[in-house]
Amino acid sequence: MSIGSLLKCILPLLAGVLCIITLLDIQLSLEIYTKSWIQKEIKHVEPLSGCFDNISPLYNLTLARAPKHFELHAGTPMRFGLDCYDFAGTVGPEARHHIDRLTYHMYWRADLLPFGERQVWTLRSFFATQDVAHSRLILWSNGDLSRNPEIARFLHAFPDTFHVRMVDIEELARGTPLDGSRMLTSAGNDQRAWVDGDLVRLLVVWYYGGVWVDLDSLLTRDLAPLTEHEFVVQWDCYDKKFMPLNGAILHFQQHSPYLCEAFHIMATGEPPQPNSIDWGSRLYHKLWRRLLAEGIAPFKILPWCFIDGANCGYDNSLPDPFKPDARTWGEGRTFEQGGELDEILSDKVFSVHLHNRWNKDFPQGGWVDRLLLRKYQGRLGPI
Repeated sequence: MSIGSLLKCILPLLAGVLCIITLLDIQLSLEIYTKSWIQKEIKHVEPLSGCFDNISPLYNLTLARAPKHFELHAGTPMRFGLDCYDFAGTVGPEARHHIDRLTYHMYWRADLLPFGERQVWTLRSFFATQDVAHSRLILWSNGDLSRNPEIARFLHAFPDTFHVRMVDIEELARGTPLDGSRMLTSAGNDQRAWVDGDLVRLLVVWYYGGVWVDLDSLLTRDLAPLTEHEFVVQWDCYDKKFMPLNGAILHFQQHSPYLCEAFHIMATGEPPQPNSIDWGSRLYHKLWRRLLAEGIAPFKILPWCFIDGANCGYDNSLPDPFKPDARTWGEGRTFEQGGELDEILSDKVFSVHLHNRWNKDFPQGGWVDRLLLRKYQGRLGPI
C-alpha cells in the first residue's frame, strides 16, 4: 500500500476520532464481579443483631435525637460544575450544637514507613484548622512514636490537646462482638495497613467516640459542624454499585449502636481478605442496607467532595496535588490566591484526601504549597 493510500485511510479515521472527542463526553467504567459473589456479599441482607434494642448508657441519645442544623444529603450526585463544593459551603462554618471536647483519632503503622514530613503536614493541618481548645487528638500506632522528634514538637506545643498512644486491639475490642476473635490478630498482617486500619478506626471510635481522620489527609477547615451527625463518606461522585462508601473521615459517638452492629457483621462474617476493603467500604454498605431493611434511620453519607474533591471527572475534580500547576484546572478555572480554588479550600470542602502516595512530594510553589501549607505555617509559626 502506498503512502498516499495509507493517508487516505488514516486521515478520515483521525478526523472522526477528533470529532468524537470534541463533540461527545464519553464516560466509561468497567467493573467485573461474579454473580454468586454479588448475591452473597451485596444483595443478601441479614437481620440486625439487636444493638438498637439495647443501647449502651454511654451513647449520647440526647445528641443523637437532637434537631440538626445542617443538611448533609443533597439528594443528587452533584457531578456538574461546582455544585458539590457549593453544597459543602452551606455547612458551618461553626458548629451549632454543644461540643464539650471533641476527640479526633489518627493511626500510623510504624513498621511499614517512618513517620516523616508528609505525615507531619497532616498534623499541622489539624492544629491549624480545628478548634484546639475544644479538641483532643490521639495519634495511635502499633509502635512507640513518642520519641520521634517531629511528633515531640507537637506534644510540647499542645500538651493538653495532643496525645500519642500504642493501640491495644484486644483491649479496645473487649465487650464487643469481636472480643476474643482470632481475626483481631490476623488483621495486623496486612502489608498495606488497610484491614488493620479499618479495624482500628472502628475500635477507637467505639471506645472513645469522635472523628477518625486518615493520615493521608490535609484538613482545610473545622470538622466540628459535621459532628451533629454520625457519618461515613461517599467513595466518589460515580456512585459505584459495589463500593459506594469510604471511611477516610468518619464520625460516630461513643458506643454507637451503628458500630455495635458493624462489629456483629465482622464477627459473624468471613475473615477479611488481606489488602482488601472488606472491613471498610463493603462493611459500611452491608450495615447501611441492614439498617434500611429494619426501618432504622442509617448514618449519614457525606458527599464525595467534602473530603475527596479529586475523585470525580476532569471538569470538576480538584487538581492533582502532586503535579505542578497547569495554566488552568477544570473548566478554565485558575490557581491564584483569592480565586475559585482558594475559596473552595478555605470556605467549602473540609479536607483534601491524598490517597497515600507517600513517595510523592508537593511541588514547590504549587497550589497545595501556596494555598494550604503556607497558610498552616502562618497560623502555627515554626512548628
